[in-house]
Amino acid sequence: MKRVKKLINHIISRVNVNLRPMGLDVEQALTSTIDIGKLTEAYAYYALSIDHPIYFRFRESNLGGSYFLGKCDVDRSIVLRSDIRGDELKAAGTEVDFGGVTTELYRDEIILVVNSFLFKTLVHNHSRNPEIPELFRIQNTVSMHYANIHGTTTEGAYLGAFATADLSVLHNCILGNYCYVQAGDLSKACIDPGRIWIKAEGKYEFDYRYPQATLERYISWDQDGELVGLFADFLKGRRSDFLPVYDSLADKFPVWVPENAFVSRYSVVKGDCVIGENCLVAQRAYIENSVLGTGSNAQENSFIVDTRFAGLVVVAHGGKLVHSNIGEKVFIGFNSFLHGTEESQVSVGAGSIVMPHTIIHASEPIEIPDETIIWGYVTKQSDLETQSMSLAAFSKGKAFNIGDMSFYGDGAAFIRDFQNRIEHILVENGARYDGNAESRGHAQRTQYVSYNLFQPYLGGEKQGMFPTITVDDD
Repeated sequence: MKRVKKLINHIISRVNVNLRPMGLDVEQALTSTIDIGKLTEAYAYYALSIDHPIYFRFRESNLGGSYFLGKCDVDRSIVLRSDIRGDELKAAGTEVDFGGVTTELYRDEIILVVNSFLFKTLVHNHSRNPEIPELFRIQNTVSMHYANIHGTTTEGAYLGAFATADLSVLHNCILGNYCYVQAGDLSKACIDPGRIWIKAEGKYEFDYRYPQATLERYISWDQDGELVGLFADFLKGRRSDFLPVYDSLADKFPVWVPENAFVSRYSVVKGDCVIGENCLVAQRAYIENSVLGTGSNAQENSFIVDTRFAGLVVVAHGGKLVHSNIGEKVFIGFNSFLHGTEESQVSVGAGSIVMPHTIIHASEPIEIPDETIIWGYVTKQSDLETQSMSLAAFSKGKAFNIGDMSFYGDGAAFIRDFQNRIEHILVENGARYDGNAESRGHAQRTQYVSYNLFQPYLGGEKQGMFPTITVDDD
């Protein structure tokens, strides 16, 4: 595996050029995470669909267990068990607006991953980078377990476990475990673990920080560099259920799936489940003994167990729900954790917004009223007093500090932007499909997807490397 070892050292050196001046050396993180002996065990798969342009180029890389859709280019990188999802990449001729200036794409947008290590990472959506809108670029970047890179170009970045970079541009930035950032163009920024930071220049700023002791219960590292904590425990008990789905290319589900809905063959659906009309269940989603009402979705790395959705529920990447009852048109933010029990259920009222990286771990029944925004760490009903507000009350706010959360700016604009984004997601996913072509979304467009499978070299100097492949359907 001479070439693989050389590749690992190459990635370490490229990322460290950016991050060592900021006090971070990524060598330990990579060497403790990459099991070289397992780099030949999993194939990669590229999704073929008539609704998505086919273009992929893989060079000097290992892609084990990863999924690719849309125009993708991976160069000198290790992408392990990750999802590179380009179903919303912009086409040539699309006009985009950056700060009131409109420009037209001269070619189709491409996801470019170069000199990077992505482990169990979700990459999705189109770039917000005004410099090169044709490239959704991830360069000189290390991303750890279950992180999300969503509409964010990165150059010289480190994302800790369960971190989310959302609708931003990162230059030489460090994101700690379980932090969430949506703050525009950031350079040489260090985001503390457990910080939830949303900033729109001139409009508003939301800031919440988990107490360190609380965060370490859910996410931490042991002395051997292994991810531990309650999140890791939750996932360990269910990850083995995914192994059989990679052994067959047949679509086999224990439940009926409507013709206008989509359930990925690389998802897990088990027990007594109901999949409603216009639902979308993405690859690596896990559904057990649950009901997904009409127009709901379960995005990548989401886990829905013993839970009922009324309809039009959006579960963003990494959302986890157990023994929960979710009302109509509720948004469950990135990597949120709603964990009830049979005796202590979590109920979320219709039209509510569960902020990204919210933890609701019930020690008693918790009922969240309709039209409520929730954030932070909730274990009992009384916690909602300092970690939730009605949408109406929040919209009237201009500046307030509640518990560990602070907000400044236009509360109405903050709520409106979230609601507009929720509606955008519903439309893009085909949740409102009515039989007309104009209302088709991902749930309808990906129904007839097929897959090209790729395997690495199994021996010799190139063992663990994937062959160089270029396919351009144009």
